[in-house]
Parts: sequence; C-alpha cells; structure tokens
Amino acid sequence: MKQDLLYRLRQGEPLSRREQIALIVRLSLPAIMAQISHTVMQYIDASMVGELGAEASAAIGLVSSTTWLINGLCTAAVTGFTVQVAQRIGAGEEKKARDLMKLGFWCAVGVGVILMLIGVLLAPVLPSWLGGKGESLLQDAFGYFLVYALSLPIVQFCHVSSGMLQASGNMRVPSVLHVLMCGLDIVFNYMFIFMLDMGVAGAAIGTALAHAVGAVLMTYFLLVRSPMLRLRRGEKAVYEKAYLKEGWRIAWPVALQQAVTNGAQIVSTAIVAPLGNISIAANSFAVTAESLAYMPAFGIASAATTLIGQSVGAKRTDLTRRLGWLTLLFGTGLMAVVGGILYLAAPFMMGLLSPDAAVVDLGVQVLRIEAFAEAFYGASIIATGIFRGAGDTAIPSLFNFVSMWVVRLPLAAVLAPRVGLVGVWTAMAIELTVRGILFIVRMTGRKWHSRILS
Repeated sequence: MKQDLLYRLRQGEPLSRREQIALIVRLSLPAIMAQISHTVMQYIDASMVGELGAEASAAIGLVSSTTWLINGLCTAAVTGFTVQVAQRIGAGEEKKARDLMKLGFWCAVGVGVILMLIGVLLAPVLPSWLGGKGESLLQDAFGYFLVYALSLPIVQFCHVSSGMLQASGNMRVPSVLHVLMCGLDIVFNYMFIFMLDMGVAGAAIGTALAHAVGAVLMTYFLLVRSPMLRLRRGEKAVYEKAYLKEGWRIAWPVALQQAVTNGAQIVSTAIVAPLGNISIAANSFAVTAESLAYMPAFGIASAATTLIGQSVGAKRTDLTRRLGWLTLLFGTGLMAVVGGILYLAAPFMMGLLSPDAAVVDLGVQVLRIEAFAEAFYGASIIATGIFRGAGDTAIPSLFNFVSMWVVRLPLAAVLAPRVGLVGVWTAMAIELTVRGILFIVRMTGRKWHSRILS
C-alpha cells in the first residue's frame, strides 16, 4: 500500500486526505523505529558504562557533543545527495537517481575518512580542551573518542546506504537493520566492557562493531536488492557537474547548521564542566534520555524528506504544501504527547542509566524542564525534514544559528553559575521554544517549496 501510494503520487494521480495521512504514517513509523533504535544504542552505552561509576559516565559525556558535531557533518554529506535521489525518483528518472546514488556514496564515505583523520589527531588533546579534569577521566575520554573516530568510515557506509534506501521510499529495511544493530550492540558492549574488562573504550568498540555489521547488510540491500537503486550490469554512471553543484548547495547549509548546533553543544559542555562530575554525568544522561523522546520527530522528518522530495520531483505542487502541513501537524501533536510521557517517566528513564542517586535526582529535574519544550522542538525537527525534501536548507541553518548562539548560550552562561545545571536546561527549553516558533512561521510562507527540479 505504501509503495502504491508513492507510485500514484509520482504518476500525478489524486490522493484523498485519508490516503495522504496514511502515506505519512506508513512512511513515518519504520523511520521512527530506526531512529529509536539508534538512540537505544546510546542508552545501552550509557547504561552499561554507568555501572562503572559517575567518572566513567562523565568521560563519555565530555566528548559526546563533539561526536554529535561529527555525526552531523557526516549527515550533511549524505543529505546533499539523498534529497536529489528522492527528487529524481519522484520525476521518474531512475537512471539519474542511480548515478546520484553512486556519486553520493563515495563522496559521503570520503567525508567519513577525512573526519576520521581529523578525529584521530584531535583525540589526545580534545578532553582537556573541553575542560575535563583528572588523569583517569581524561584517559577514558581519549580512548572512547579515538575508537569512535576510527570507526567513522564504517559508520558512514551505514548512514549513506540507509539514507539512499529511505530516499527511494524503502523505510522498512533500514528500520529492521537498526533494530538488529541494537541487539548486536548489547552483545558486543557486554563482551568488551565487562568480559574483556575494557571499560569505557569497550563501549565504543562494541558500538563500532554493531555498525560494521549493519553497514555490510545495509549496503547489500542498497546495491543488490533495491528495485530502483541496485547496480545494473553494464550500466555506466554519468557524473554531471550539476550533481555536485546541487549536492553542495543542499549540503553546506546542513553542515553549517550541524556545526552551529553542535558547536554550541560543545560550548555548553564547557559551561557545564566546571559544575563538577555529578553535573557532567547528569547532563550526559539527561541528554541521552531526552534524545529518545525526540526520535519520533527525527523519524517523521526522514519520512517528510522522502515524501516532499518525491512530490517536488513529480512536480506535484498540488500536494507538496498540503503534505508538508499534514506532516508537521501530525508530528507536532505526537511530540506534545511524548513531552507529557517524558515528564512522567523521567525518574524511570534516569534510573535505567545511572545507579548514582545524586545523578538521577539532578537528571530528573532537568528532564522535566525540557519536557515543556518538546512539541516546539519536534516542530523544528519535522519542518527541517520538510524543507530539506524541497531543497530549502539555507534559512533553517540561519534559524538554528540565531536560536543557539543568540538565545541559548548567553542564557546558559548567565544562569549556570547561579542555579547550576537547572539553569543550563532552562536556557535550552526557552531556546527550543523560540526555534520551533521560527520554523512554524517559515512554514506559513511559500518560498520553501518554490524551487523546481530541472
């Protein structure tokens, strides 16, 4: 049914309101599962490392904002091509979609290799740059980040294959494989953290191996099994300069947005670091706990990018704007419910991640502050996916810069010395609300879907 509705969309056939909603839901649910599975892997790392004590947890928390930054840059490299693939499939140009897939595949993996080299060079000095104190903490943070950096090319194989499959409308395979990766992460982490007594570094190794298995399977389903994107014997790729130009036009604002957002997270980590190991650990665990709450929004955003991308490619101006608003309303309503669940479940979620009562109590306080901003944060995430599908990435990048650097960081810097971690998260909740309002206002205009595929 999902593929039939996408086919009908590409063919210019009418879709009823009920069918439009069904298409959004059926694309979103597998993507949500994939995103939740990815976050569960972070939970597994955090929970298992939490058994080693607050200092071990703080070591991961210290470098986590930097890993988010690097992951964001990897995502940008993939997005520059997956959006084009979705649009070409929508236009019925499957040969061009395969050419873009091949070019995007190697460009994205190349970015992963470059970031790996940079990460290896930074690993010895990064923990101290971020304000970490104590030889044991610095050593654990170094080991974790070094393994993470070395795994980046493998992780990027997984990201690009998953992104290309989703761009073609195949949400189910990436979802199933991400669930499989979660199971493997549990097994590998237990083995390396506890059985082989490798501590914090063992968590990074276990996750890297789970990604390696996922990368092999994801790449197989893309290059061998995908009906639209699989390799064809004797088919020669045509790499047009316009592909790279358009990929760059889409990717650089996404990369800038990730750099702005995650760079601000790094500064925020530096603001939190002087508050002590309890605050560092509580902040890290609370971020991990909250990340599970907003994964539905990221899943819907992934579906929106595919849906809007194929609508733009098919020149369905009658549906592009309507599908965008239906997706935004569906996702924002869901995130409002998730915010309520987060408020109620905060003690349980923090209790899963740490046995330290002080860490849990502080984490519960800040999570409940954040819960009130979840609907607006979800709106900004989903709108970003909608805009990306239309190839509109520059203005969202500007919104993120303004909200993070003009609202969140100045407020956090003022409040942290006075009320500690609670002040940092209060600043975050205010900023996410402002960000959501900016994105909703952008949705009311028409410029975001005015670009026509040539």
